[in-house]
Amino acid sequence: MKYKKPTTERGSRVDTPTNLQQPDTVYRFDQIAPSSTTEMDRALDLLDASKDKWINLQPGQKVTILEQLLQDFNHVAQEWVDLSMQAKGIPANTFGEGEEWFNIAISNRLLRLFRGSLQEIISHSLPSIPGPVTKNPNGQLSVQVFPQKNIDRLLLLGTTCQVIMPPGVTRADMLENQAATYRHEGQAGKITLLLGAGNTSFLIPGDILAKLFGEGHVVIFKPNPLNEYLGSLVEYAFRSLIEPGYMQVVYGGAEQGAYLSHHELVNDLHMTGSHRTFETIVFGPGEQGAQHKAARKPQMEKRFTAELGNITPVIVVPGDWSTDEIQMQGIKIATWLVYNAGFACPAPRLVIQSKNWPHRARLNQAIKDAFARVETRHAFYPGADQVHGKFVEAHPGAQQIGIPSQGHLPWTYLTDVDAGDLDSICFTEEQFCSILSETALEADTVPKFIERAVSFVNQHVWGTLHAILIVDPRTARDPEVAAALEQAIADLKYGTVAVNQYPAISYYIGLTTWGGFPGHDIYDIQSGTGVVNNTLMLPIPEKSVMRAPFKLSPDPFVLSTLRAHEFGAKMAAYEADPSLSRLPSIMWTVLRGPHKHVFKNEWSLFPHD
Repeated sequence: MKYKKPTTERGSRVDTPTNLQQPDTVYRFDQIAPSSTTEMDRALDLLDASKDKWINLQPGQKVTILEQLLQDFNHVAQEWVDLSMQAKGIPANTFGEGEEWFNIAISNRLLRLFRGSLQEIISHSLPSIPGPVTKNPNGQLSVQVFPQKNIDRLLLLGTTCQVIMPPGVTRADMLENQAATYRHEGQAGKITLLLGAGNTSFLIPGDILAKLFGEGHVVIFKPNPLNEYLGSLVEYAFRSLIEPGYMQVVYGGAEQGAYLSHHELVNDLHMTGSHRTFETIVFGPGEQGAQHKAARKPQMEKRFTAELGNITPVIVVPGDWSTDEIQMQGIKIATWLVYNAGFACPAPRLVIQSKNWPHRARLNQAIKDAFARVETRHAFYPGADQVHGKFVEAHPGAQQIGIPSQGHLPWTYLTDVDAGDLDSICFTEEQFCSILSETALEADTVPKFIERAVSFVNQHVWGTLHAILIVDPRTARDPEVAAALEQAIADLKYGTVAVNQYPAISYYIGLTTWGGFPGHDIYDIQSGTGVVNNTLMLPIPEKSVMRAPFKLSPDPFVLSTLRAHEFGAKMAAYEADPSLSRLPSIMWTVLRGPHKHVFKNEWSLFPHD
């Protein structure tokens, strides 16, 4: 059944619903009719009547709402996972099921982090900065946001995160503008149109929470038609916001999106998706839209924040790696592409190696070996087969791995892409599917390779959302390499720089920011503008930097992890209610042997030893 909104008149609505009945089942998987203009107008009228009240609502009242959200979201968590698996063709007891449970863990964590920040605003006026505030080598302010608590150190061993402020921002500037939404009374509220992503479900709660609790806007949420099957669950999970008129959910495609975008009551927009969709909304569709863009005549000039994808580079710093290390890094890189069948913005798209590194071919082989041990996945995202075909046609030597069944695509690795061909599709278009490419750069020394790789991705690779650096600790200890690495982290024009880890883990951490590198305008939007997450509500951040160990043993976030579906479910429960007592069970799940349903054959981490 679909969750029904109450029929009480607007004037009798309450701020925080209590004693809400718990249905046995709250979802439906059939076709959802698009919302009519009357329904959309009614939803906007409700939000318009509540927007000023929401932005000025006391933090304690918002804490109560967040506690109800956490309870309601976890009531539908199992159904959320089940429906996502059904829609994506994910078998039970697989790595894919673990991914869907980890989406729940991310959402639970964001709910808790916003609640914690509001509680600190109540007690200390501002969310506390958990680590030191220093200056990086180029003088920019660096704010350590993770680990926040001792339990974080146990959960993600050796991982730290910093948020980097733009040049010229001082500590006093940052503190003066932190949590700005909660520092003034009598503010005028705003309505945000939130156009939901269609690929990864944790983006739905993430975007909603950032706009409502981070920026203080009320939200009209239109799910992507691809995942609107979650709509009834969203309506139930967020009913403590929907009931009092702080959030509304509507349905439909481009027609409904266009109507809402231009509606006089909508103040601004946010979306996660394609830059082509962004440009269609701003300039109009088709050839006419292209003409408007060329003439610099936008058809929609409202504030529009967006996260729009990326060709995520993986810069492999050459070092003296052992066979075990080569195999493990190959598994990691393959895992990052396998996640969500390749339909994820932080997925690696371009591996960049040094031509002079003797282990280059062995790392490429390790990546292919890992792909060969994983079942192909259902290509659920529309148009994926055409994207795949386009890249393979451009690179006939592409190595397609696995025998895909109906509706699947093979894992595909395009090696030795000519770095001198700057117009290559591998550098100019995001391959939003199960494709990974690889190129190599000439460099006489490791520091020179790092410098050239940074310059190459900044100047010639499309997108500014995330970049990955992989470096072993022995190489990183060399003083010249260490200096080059710090310079690289400072110079990379990406919203997230991840060292030795998948950028999506930074999204999970939540204390970090998530969005493209600042500076894009609507005429060259690339990965978008604005950020989400940022649960400490830091003002105008430039980027987030996550540093993780080169090698974890065992590593719970890779394909060879044991019982990924159990690990994901336990992480979801942990993030709903963290406690030290839950950690032994999580670690025991990680330590157990490979599960027969995850891999086609018995998994060996180091098959060539």
